[in-house]
Amino acid sequence: MVTVVKQSAQRSAAWAAAAAVLDPEVPVLTIEDLGVLREVSVADDGVVTVTVTPTYSGCPAMETIEHDVEEAVRAAGFADVSVRRVLAPAWTTDWMTDEGRGKLAEYGVAPPSRRTPGGSPGSSGPVPVRLSVRCPQCGSPDTSELSRFGSTACKSLWRCTTCREPFDHFKEI
Repeated sequence: MVTVVKQSAQRSAAWAAAAAVLDPEVPVLTIEDLGVLREVSVADDGVVTVTVTPTYSGCPAMETIEHDVEEAVRAAGFADVSVRRVLAPAWTTDWMTDEGRGKLAEYGVAPPSRRTPGGSPGSSGPVPVRLSVRCPQCGSPDTSELSRFGSTACKSLWRCTTCREPFDHFKEI
């Protein structure tokens, strides 16, 4: 019983350390906000394994995220840390937390809509093309897409017709 409680406390501490790692491309989001952090386990011998799922298989930020996770968990007192990258199930914006969506909007990036009711993972079918995205600056729905790709591959570039400000929109995947 004592071992189980100790492992649970260790897992919680390791999870908290990994969860606080910021996404290098959108530095207002943690990897937990983004839904990239999938699992943290602590073996009987104290080895910590952190499982992450990239936003897409070619995400250039993954090496930085994995390095930052290893450093953060080690700084929390764990000597032996490994990060495991899994591609299945594939990441979806439905895994993004509501808090993360709010942080995006406050940062000036239009957050993605949920693709499935309740945000349940595992949906299939076509990815919708947005005709309008609410402007994160003024709230107007009178916007138009300038480019399917924005400052990162995960975002598209939009412009608000009302306030005339350009903004990124985090694409639904």
